Amino acid sequence: MKPAHSQHHIVIIGGGAGGLELATQLGNLLGKNKQADITLIDSSLTHLWKPLLHEVAAGTLNSHEDELSYLAQANWHHFRFRLGRVDTVDREKKQVTTAATLDANNDEYIPRRTFDYDTLILAVGSVSNDFGINGIKQHCHFIDQQNQADYFHQHLLRSYYTAHTQNESMREGQLHIAIAGAGATGVELAAELYGSTRQLIEFGLDRIDADKHLKITIIEAAERILPGLPPHLSDKVSKELQGIGIDILTNERITQATTDGFETETGKFIPAGIKVWAAGIKAPDFLADITGLETNRINQLVVRRTLQTTHDDNIFAFGDCAACPMEGKDMNVPPRAQAAHQQASMLLKTMKMRLHNDNNLPVYTYMDYGSLINMSQYSTVGSLMGNIAKVWSKSIFIEGLFARFVYVSLYKMHQVALHGFIRTGLTTVANLLTRRNKPRMKLH
Repeated sequence: MKPAHSQHHIVIIGGGAGGLELATQLGNLLGKNKQADITLIDSSLTHLWKPLLHEVAAGTLNSHEDELSYLAQANWHHFRFRLGRVDTVDREKKQVTTAATLDANNDEYIPRRTFDYDTLILAVGSVSNDFGINGIKQHCHFIDQQNQADYFHQHLLRSYYTAHTQNESMREGQLHIAIAGAGATGVELAAELYGSTRQLIEFGLDRIDADKHLKITIIEAAERILPGLPPHLSDKVSKELQGIGIDILTNERITQATTDGFETETGKFIPAGIKVWAAGIKAPDFLADITGLETNRINQLVVRRTLQTTHDDNIFAFGDCAACPMEGKDMNVPPRAQAAHQQASMLLKTMKMRLHNDNNLPVYTYMDYGSLINMSQYSTVGSLMGNIAKVWSKSIFIEGLFARFVYVSLYKMHQVALHGFIRTGLTTVANLLTRRNKPRMKLH
């Protein structure tokens, strides 16, 4: 499918944090003045910032109030949106193809389509990696996408209503929640669920005894939770979680999931009627099938520091789906939202240079501004890095209200990149004014 104009056609696959920011900014910079055609392709109709998905799953955030329509955003910011899931990339013809889109009854309503490109940018993010462990796909929830988070929330509500109204005694582990993986998603989800499950009881499901029937367990194969963050931050979060009654099991590698719980390598069985898999990531499988492009063991496209794929200068990749080398280190850029945001900003300059046939493209240098872990209403802790911390030549530990403010500001920065300061400010004020009229937890 050719664009309506003959300008350079930039196709972006994936409307996550980085992809949508880049499409918006390219539309404002190049699309508005007809310097380039920009098309964003995504398999969903709406965008929701991925770091918020654990709140959607727990019900502390209504996804339908915070989601953003891709079609509306495209109209406001001078790019095209096309609905579809890309499954084929033809490098010789410089085309991408989307699979047919089906409705809930498996009836096709959008046919298979092909799109031409001059520059292709892949920003398809990552999904959970089940490592081929028996029973994970069949018995666990995943929180990689908005529809999965919404489904988990509905399952949680049904489970609690069932327990509240059933005549028979509660089964062992019926309302126990076990979360596999103690990265940021697993830890933050556990804290959100601790508060929301008890709120369900406060709101009237009082036949459930919180002390007797409710239990949340985090299971981690490494020696400590948050293994990718500094040990002092991990220790602080562990104490906070254990202080509110969340169980933490470390050095426990899961070998099987069943209907009733998880089995581990040491022979432990963790009873849990509700199981979440948040252990490890991989890029979508179709990336490994793109002929001629280099991928690693978790399907990430191997890119140079220009974010160009190693075997094709016309194909770029960034964010979680890209394996980008760190400057001066034998490791890749970590799959974090701040990296995708930084890379999107760099690619904005890169695309402008390509239009002027300037091949002296910028290279990406990862700037680690720190880490923040938000444990719902109980605590927020983190460490700040970057220019502020360099004054003390070390990271700065923060917690409490200031840490919470910094955490919220990260989302506001994403909103500013999409909507500008004025609209983001007005939306923030409106949310503050209406917040008291809503229960903290979404109850439907």
